Amino acid sequence: MLAAAALAQAGPAAAEVVEAGEGTFVTRHVRVVEASPREAWMALISPARWWSDGHTWSGDAANLTLTPQAGGCFCERIPEVDTAETVGLAGSVRHMEVIYAAPDSALRMRGALGPLQSEAVTGVLTIAFDAQEDGTAVTFEYVVGGYMRYETAKIAAAVDAVIAQQLDGLATLLGPADSPAAPEQPAEQPEEAGAAGEEGEEAAPDADEGAGAGAGEGAREAPARESVEQAFEDLSDG
Repeated sequence: MLAAAALAQAGPAAAEVVEAGEGTFVTRHVRVVEASPREAWMALISPARWWSDGHTWSGDAANLTLTPQAGGCFCERIPEVDTAETVGLAGSVRHMEVIYAAPDSALRMRGALGPLQSEAVTGVLTIAFDAQEDGTAVTFEYVVGGYMRYETAKIAAAVDAVIAQQLDGLATLLGPADSPAAPEQPAEQPEEAGAAGEEGEEAAPDADEGAGAGAGEGAREAPARESVEQAFEDLSDG
């Protein structure tokens, strides 16, 4: 995933490194999709359907799973490879850990993706949904900081392009709208009360089961969704 060689072949989306410093950078992208926030959420938590095969360790996005609840894992299984001489053993990768999950509204995960995994850095990826007249605006923002042996400008541009490629994959799955509307300023972070109110939302243990569980909760009254502004509240005050 985000392997160094693959970074040089990043997708076509325009780069948006919105902040950069010594060992730190922020990348942000927004796409509007022709789907409701619930449809966008259900697709998001099934990364095997939209993540690029070229940015996985196993070479196959079908091996990705995401458990959308606090402490849940965005993980990848590396299948065993048997040979004539030995029986293979499966491996695994923890790409990120979920630290905030508000269904239909925002998902936040912590982790150093790809080549950043070997460095003393961490990253926080916030994915937020905001209903629009023509669909749902989906924001991907990845904040990275710490010590790394890469030149910041180069690794920031490479990671930015790969993050954009993954958002493009999600948008392609859901159907991109004609007029993306990206907020110019970072939006807000959810308040504590809002986070506590979402704790009752139980997600499935893996991507496929998560989709089934979410679809079966239609009879339950849906919690109030947070806006994109609320999802990034802490960033607005500097």
